[in-house]
Amino acid sequence: MPKFMDVHHGMTGLTPEKFNEAHQADLAIQSEEGVTFERAWADTESGDVFCLSDAPSAGAVQRIHERAGHKADEIHPLTLSV
Repeated sequence: MPKFMDVHHGMTGLTPEKFNEAHQADLAIQSEEGVTFERAWADTESGDVFCLSDAPSAGAVQRIHERAGHKADEIHPLTLSV
């Protein structure tokens, strides 16, 4: 299954609780699109959030994020790893 890194900009004011809530919202519905979110990171100063997932497509990732209430600003396929 392809891997994707998506980026959300402007998620300012994140606390650990809010960040976990947003991630849990994705996890609660991810299977409906065949997505598996593996991990998420946040830079609380910039408000940038990064999510790593396995998914059938970038569109599937975006649909989950949109339904969870936080559309991704960028989605990048990860075609190589070391």
